[in-house]
Amino acid sequence: MARERHRRPLGESSRPSSIASGAGVDDSAPAVEPHWLDRRERAAWLATSSIMISLPAALDARMQRESQLTFFEYMVLSVLSEETGHEMQMSALAARTAASLSRLSHVAGRLENRGLLVRNRLPGAGRRTSAVLTHAGLEAVVSAAPGHVAAVREYLIDHLDPSQLAALESIGSAVRAAVTGESTVASSPA
Repeated sequence: MARERHRRPLGESSRPSSIASGAGVDDSAPAVEPHWLDRRERAAWLATSSIMISLPAALDARMQRESQLTFFEYMVLSVLSEETGHEMQMSALAARTAASLSRLSHVAGRLENRGLLVRNRLPGAGRRTSAVLTHAGLEAVVSAAPGHVAAVREYLIDHLDPSQLAALESIGSAVRAAVTGESTVASSPA
């Protein structure tokens, strides 16, 4: 009977059989019952995970087809284009693009090989580097921006009413804060 308690479904679906059967579970450890998702929470999670998977893939495919840039490359160039002097320290750029420094360095190398940005070693202690958008990089991001905005509108913005947009902004801010450990200030509806 105690074993049956561990077969509780995740929302509407069952747990994987290896978990439900106890395979690979240390029976000496006290059992902690997870806080399972209810039907509404599961539906919200599945809708969110669908967005997290399908939207970046659609944006990436369209960006590559129309601008020969990946969605992430565009985001890197876009963030740099908004900075004074079109320059930013790589660690700050990684944070702004929600990327690891390793991923950003790899992509920056590709963009550098294409002449769209340059990396400069910063003086001082440590291995600090900045990324600087080149003239060609600025032209590339300016050229790609209209298509990017059209895709964002087509796949997301134009399908939401003002209250849904406000909710999406609030949800995005709350999730970002939870992931990064930042605090958020609740914004009032417009």
